[in-house]
Amino acid sequence: MASKIIGWVHLAGWVTWGVLACVLAVPAAASAGPPPLQAEIAPLVGPADSVLVEAPNGQKLVGIHEDRQRVPASIFKLLTSLAAIDTLGADFRFKTEFFVDENNNLKIKGYGDPLLVSERLAFICHHLAPRLDTVQNIILDDTYFGQPIRIPGRGTSLEPYDAPNGALCVNFNTVAFTRRNGRWISDEPQTPLLPSLIPLIEASGLSSGRITLAAGRKEALAYTGAMFRYFLEQNGITVQGAVLPGRIEPQQDRLIWRYRSKIDLAAAISKLLEYSNNYIANQIVLIMGAETKGPPASMDKGLAVLRAYYRDTLGLRTGRIVEGSGISRQNRISAQAMMTILKRFSPYHKLMRKQNRQYYKTGHLKGVRSRAGYIASRDGRLYRFVVIINTPGKSPHRIMRVLEKELR
Repeated sequence: MASKIIGWVHLAGWVTWGVLACVLAVPAAASAGPPPLQAEIAPLVGPADSVLVEAPNGQKLVGIHEDRQRVPASIFKLLTSLAAIDTLGADFRFKTEFFVDENNNLKIKGYGDPLLVSERLAFICHHLAPRLDTVQNIILDDTYFGQPIRIPGRGTSLEPYDAPNGALCVNFNTVAFTRRNGRWISDEPQTPLLPSLIPLIEASGLSSGRITLAAGRKEALAYTGAMFRYFLEQNGITVQGAVLPGRIEPQQDRLIWRYRSKIDLAAAISKLLEYSNNYIANQIVLIMGAETKGPPASMDKGLAVLRAYYRDTLGLRTGRIVEGSGISRQNRISAQAMMTILKRFSPYHKLMRKQNRQYYKTGHLKGVRSRAGYIASRDGRLYRFVVIINTPGKSPHRIMRVLEKELR
């Protein structure tokens, strides 16, 4: 017998009246839909899974457990992406500011640019070179984000998906490396392999790969400062002193450049969805909080914005939002709610990964597989699909093969 909780249910920041079915409930009868497609899909769906498919005109073609709350994994990034576009604007650009103080220190203030990578640092330092000759210290100001930043679901491993967030970080707080002819080298020609990273690489036990560099704020700032120093010196700027944390003094320090990111938010979201980057997703949540509610950024502010968007703009009343990337198993959403997100996201569907006729986002946690997106018809219209698998041993692949075959 399926167990249900009926009544007032507190769901991560708001209270709603409704029915929340237990994740492990025995499946209810499949909802109505065209019998052939529904009948073909139903045997592939487990008791803790949900499938919802709609035609371009909104007709429901498949609906199985679509109102049940599931662990979504990384398809949750579609919610964060949509909220960011609607809140910040598709043309929003991240910024980083550069100051010089009376002691000839170069001060760098970060505002959370998630795509501050080696190529951008090289460009920035080339641009700074005519303005600087010699600097004393490099002083890094990351106070736009409050500390500590705790992301539910983020662990402390060296895996890139566990990289910490911050207001002034480079290369997603990760490094790609390999071993060649007995030497450690960077696996990216645009990025130097700093000697200080060798012990961490050796401790990983890997001969090649990508690992996170920073367990927290201190390590992240040290890496950021070392990378800026490298590229400044590559552009003929002598750094005489050290890399230090500090703060901008607006009344005393002289702004010499405000860098705006090369790509806008829409392009950044395309990269977020292509690489399913947890770091970028939660950087965006933090920035939304600071831009809407004022600095310093915090997860509480960012989640308040994300939850309000989910509730007030999308009109959704069930679910649970604890972070923005899907890394946390505490997140919950129904296939119905994901379909609402897909409907509003459809003007931006080309930001998603494309394979054959399908634009899609996948999700993957232990015991969780999910997929959501669009299948283009012959005349270019979009079918919408949500597949959330929480049943061990089940997979979306056979379901998707059926949908690809039938939805023309």
